[in-house]
Amino acid sequence: MTTTDKIKDTLTNALHPKFIQVLDDSQAHAGHEGAKSGGGHYYLTIICDEFNNKSRIQRHQVVYNALGDMMKSEIHALSIKAHTPEEQPQQQEI
Repeated sequence: MTTTDKIKDTLTNALHPKFIQVLDDSQAHAGHEGAKSGGGHYYLTIICDEFNNKSRIQRHQVVYNALGDMMKSEIHALSIKAHTPEEQPQQQEI
């Protein structure tokens, strides 16, 4: 199972999102200081009811807490776009 799959599975089990997409951009950061420890670079888009009435920072904290130890080892950088179903971008299909 790839780290991308682990991220997706972990967040799906914890948050039950309406939509989730995880993209691995680790290859673009080869040789980067943080990548030397094995942690990758990822882009996350997630649409979830859990984000209702939460600020952007609180939404990121929900994601970080759900990922737990993965944030310390397997993930070096994570770009997060976290929306509620009502805020979902129009081009996003669920």
